[in-house]
Amino acid sequence: MAIRKLELYDDIIIGGGKAGKTLAPALVADGRKTALVERSLNMIGGGCINIACIPTKTMVASANVANTVRKSAAYGVKTNTPSVNLAEVIQRKRSVVQSAREMNLHNLETALDKNLIIGEARFVAPKTIAVTTTEGNNCLLTAERLFINTGTQPLIPSVPGLTEAGFLTSESIMELEYLPEHLIVLGSGYIGLEFAQMFRRFGCGVTVIGQSEQILSQQDPDIAIAVQTLLEQDGIEFLLKAKVLRVDRTGNETILQIQVGDREITLQGSHLLVAVGRAPNTDSLNLAAAGVATDTRGFIQVNDRLETNVPGIWALGDIFAPMNSSSANSCITPVMPRSTRRKDASDKAAMPRVNAQ
Repeated sequence: MAIRKLELYDDIIIGGGKAGKTLAPALVADGRKTALVERSLNMIGGGCINIACIPTKTMVASANVANTVRKSAAYGVKTNTPSVNLAEVIQRKRSVVQSAREMNLHNLETALDKNLIIGEARFVAPKTIAVTTTEGNNCLLTAERLFINTGTQPLIPSVPGLTEAGFLTSESIMELEYLPEHLIVLGSGYIGLEFAQMFRRFGCGVTVIGQSEQILSQQDPDIAIAVQTLLEQDGIEFLLKAKVLRVDRTGNETILQIQVGDREITLQGSHLLVAVGRAPNTDSLNLAAAGVATDTRGFIQVNDRLETNVPGIWALGDIFAPMNSSSANSCITPVMPRSTRRKDASDKAAMPRVNAQ
C-alpha cells in the first residue's frame, strides 16, 4: 500500500498514556502543532486507566466488600457467607474503565482533532516515524521533537513448559469470569501480592511463590514482614527462596516442579498467574533507525531531563525505568511548555511504585 506524503509537526508523541495524554493538550495550548499516535483505542489513557491502577482498584473494592461481609460477625452483624459472581465483578470493572477511557478520548480528540492517530508507529529515521493505522493506511510523520510514551507489558520468564501449560498475566486475569479454585501466583512483588489478596478475599485458595528470601524484595525487611504477616492472616500461603523448574498442565490442574532450598516439591493449582515484572514496549518501535540507546532489557536510557542520547527525543512514563504511571506528571515537567513548567529536572526521590516491578 502506498505511503502518503510526509506530514510535518512541531511535536510527535508516541503513546497515549498518562504522560502523553497530559503533554499533548499542553503543547497544543502553547501553539505547537502536535500529533499523538496510539496503537489501540482500548489503550487511550494508558496502562493506569486500562490495565493497571483503575481496573485493579475497582476489583479490589469488590474483594474488600466480600471480605467485610465474611467478617461481619466481628462487628455484631450476622450474614450468610458471601457468594462472589466474578463475571459481575469483571463487568463492573469494564464499565469503570470504559467511562474513564471515553473521557480521555474526548479530551484528546478535543485538543488534537485529526492529529490523534490510531495506529502502530515505528522509526524510519531519527526524527521520522512511519505509522500504519488501524484502517490499514500508511503515513510518514516528522517533527522537531518526539516523545516516546509506549509503556510496558508483563514480563514472561523462560520456564520449561510454561507456554504449553498456559498461564494468566496481570492483564488476562482481569478478564477471568469464574473464580479459580486454587490460584498460584508466581512473583512476590506488589503486582502479584495485590492479586493474591484480591482473589483470596474472593474466596479462592492462593499460594505465592517468590524467588527472594522475602516478599517485596525492594522494600525494607520490616515492611515486607508486616505485609506477609497480614496476608498470611488472610490465609495466603508462601513459598520463598523458590525456583520454578517446570510447569505442566494435566486435566484441570497446573503442576509446578519447584526447588525450595535443597529440596524439590510439587505444587498443584487450578490457575497460574505470572507476575514477575514488566518488559518495555520497544520491540516494534525500530529504535535502531533513530539511534536511540536502550539498556539490556530494552528500557530506553535517559538523563535527568528524560532526554535520550538522540537530541530532540525524550522517553516518558515507565518506558525508561520501572515506575508507575501516576508518576508521569512529575516526569514530564522538563518537557512541558514553559508557561506550565514547575521545575527543570525529573525528581524521582520519593516516587511510588504501583504499575511495575
